[in-house]
Amino acid sequence: MGKLRRGGYTFVWWKSDHSPKHVHVYRDGKLVVKWDLDNAKAMKGHASRRVLDLIKELVAEELL
Repeated sequence: MGKLRRGGYTFVWWKSDHSPKHVHVYRDGKLVVKWDLDNAKAMKGHASRRVLDLIKELVAEELL
């Protein structure tokens, strides 16, 4: 399991989780979005522009 905090959000993922590759994003302990990294779309919830920017940063830094 991977977990990190950035911009007031907590990003959680599991390396051996089911496909597609995805990340769970939380704020104040509540799920904001479950984001499909392979297809760049929400699986559950809604990603704000800020969350999308943070995900892009984390992918570029090879953290996700």
